[in-house]
Amino acid sequence: MTSRYARQLTAGQLTGRETSHLVSHQNFLLHHLMQPAFAALQQAAQRTGIDLQLASAFRPFERQLLIWNNKFNGVRPLLDSQCQPLDTSKLCELDKIVAILRWSALPGASRHHWGTDVDVYASNCLPADTQLQLEPWEYETGGHQAEFHQWLKDNMADYGFYLPYAEDRGGVATEPWHISYHPVSRELLAQLTPELLYRTLNSSQIAGKSQILANLDNLYTRFIKNICEV
Repeated sequence: MTSRYARQLTAGQLTGRETSHLVSHQNFLLHHLMQPAFAALQQAAQRTGIDLQLASAFRPFERQLLIWNNKFNGVRPLLDSQCQPLDTSKLCELDKIVAILRWSALPGASRHHWGTDVDVYASNCLPADTQLQLEPWEYETGGHQAEFHQWLKDNMADYGFYLPYAEDRGGVATEPWHISYHPVSRELLAQLTPELLYRTLNSSQIAGKSQILANLDNLYTRFIKNICEV
């Protein structure tokens, strides 16, 4: 039998150029099949005194492209695995691409394009006059989001969510704030092929394009397919 979730998205929906698969939720856009499950997760958290909020949800292609180009061109810093700034003058183009991919997806390949993946935090655990950084230490033992993160790990599977970047597998760095709605996202990952991504990036104004396209198969394997299992 075909899963009711196995619905082919258009190339534009998969790569963040179209929004017809999304619905509004608290001023963010979510995949229409994921939104009820996320609302239920929020309600469950609220019952235990946790104010679960979105830090980021759907992100369009052009926004992801701006983030990428700013990092590649030195407008925004590149970080190492410990969230410390890198000296980009010592990096070749491919090294810069790999450094960006540790923390930011290729435009067209971000799971945020699908509306199934969101960044979350507990607003009532965030100290006063503190801005959320979305860095691992905030969610680890001693961090202000640690209690929330433990609750999330204990309960999110009941609502269909998991952490695709729960551990560092040599691709994307650990992201304890990034949850994914597995019933839909697993289908969409299979639909986002290297061929579609190549066409998308080849027609864009992405910085480092020649090196990205020349190494796309390896980058796809390391940073897009290389996620934690449910």
